[in-house]
Amino acid sequence: MNLTIQVQIIALWAVLLFGTIFHTQLALMPLLYGESVAIPRYQGKTPVSHLWWMLGFFVLPMIAIVATALNASPLYRTIHFGLTVFYTVMNFLHVALDLRVKPVEWYQIALVTILFINGIVLNVIAFQWMQYY
Repeated sequence: MNLTIQVQIIALWAVLLFGTIFHTQLALMPLLYGESVAIPRYQGKTPVSHLWWMLGFFVLPMIAIVATALNASPLYRTIHFGLTVFYTVMNFLHVALDLRVKPVEWYQIALVTILFINGIVLNVIAFQWMQYY
């Protein structure tokens, strides 16, 4: 079956979005076993800026999915490619920084590594799409 580039991109964005949401959910799993997941330096208060950053990190792929389905202009394809590179860099940094947290949560490292690889594939296909016309 020959999928269009836009369908491939949408599927890869969906994997990235679901994986990112699952990464967050997986971090909360210790709560089910009575363990604390609190970050001590924040004393039980989530900074509002963190919530806005997380919202943005989840919403941008949602926007990219819809925009990719509806728009194939050269300008959008260029902006889209830049967005895919941003997410790949962020996932790389996330893996690198998570490796410094002790103890290392290897299941989280595995998940974010999968997201990083997914991001590289997304970069390649987005680059091909950008070059297409």
